[in-house]
Amino acid sequence: MTTEEKIRHQLASNPIILYMKGIPANPQCGFSAKSVAILNATNLHYAYVNVLEAPFIREKLPSISHWPTYPQLFVNGELVGGCDIIEEMSTVGSLLPLLTAASSKKDEPEKDTLSSAEIEQLVKQGIPDATVIVGGEGCDLLITVVSDQFADLSQVKKQQLVLATLKEPLASGKLHAISVKAHSPAEWQALQITKEPGLLQIKL
Repeated sequence: MTTEEKIRHQLASNPIILYMKGIPANPQCGFSAKSVAILNATNLHYAYVNVLEAPFIREKLPSISHWPTYPQLFVNGELVGGCDIIEEMSTVGSLLPLLTAASSKKDEPEKDTLSSAEIEQLVKQGIPDATVIVGGEGCDLLITVVSDQFADLSQVKKQQLVLATLKEPLASGKLHAISVKAHSPAEWQALQITKEPGLLQIKL
């Protein structure tokens, strides 16, 4: 998947998405912080992409949106604008109705996609001792698997073991654009020390 395809998939999959510097819990610029505060005040769900961790998206998005700076807010795949426009629309009262309308159309789970419970069941059929955590929404999923079977395996071998349990839905298209993280219990415990909470972060 090219960078442009990835961006267009993110826009199509998320009715409200903010491309920002940092994450909502820790914005890395004042404009992103102000935009997040306005969005959070609506109490509506939104997705986000941290462009500081996605240099290819950070470079490519302006040529798609025709907007040179960050943050960039999109609603139903259309650019709303940056911080100044978000703030202005919020002040005049036009932002909330736009976001509410987009949020009300938010996807019911597609019939041809797997639920988190179904994914967990498939992984556990192949890796019985696995702890499975499914994050994200729709097709943009992060599947984290913790198992003793991963001890002493390379990262590639770990991911291959997980992907083998999902071979059928990956082949049929019920799963795609997923990210897999595989850890032994010791590795997982070490990660929890630095784990940082957030909202729905689009995985790159």
